[in-house]
Amino acid sequence: MDPGDWPGDLGAGLLPAPDGTCQGVFLRYDLFGGRGPAMIIGNLPEGSPAREVAEGQPPFEVTQLLAALGNDEPVQVVDIEDSPVMHEDNLLIVRRIKLSEGRISCAQFDRSDGVLVTIASWDRPITDDLYRLLKPLPAEMFQQR
Repeated sequence: MDPGDWPGDLGAGLLPAPDGTCQGVFLRYDLFGGRGPAMIIGNLPEGSPAREVAEGQPPFEVTQLLAALGNDEPVQVVDIEDSPVMHEDNLLIVRRIKLSEGRISCAQFDRSDGVLVTIASWDRPITDDLYRLLKPLPAEMFQQR
């Protein structure tokens, strides 16, 4: 992925497993260029421990966004709503996750290769236009080397 495609600052991180497999890829996107992250996008393959959260707890990406912002207030899931969204020629079923912290927007969808994509955004709504900007990370990134 070419970071030049995105305005602002884009950083990436990997969540490695002891056996060398990739348990997740995270993109930390700072639209405001150094004034705090606006968005964290997580890509977690099946079996990733970061996908396992207790009922009512926010996704891993939400906790990472809050940590990046220095916000340690507890956040809970209030509601989950499924919405159909067209992405290119594919229909995505997007789970919109409503949280007790109203400044966080969160959405999730499953890719056809079993990777769970989560978008957590601070103080900016996630609109359907965002899905057109997403470029899928190649499945090879999650293979054991």
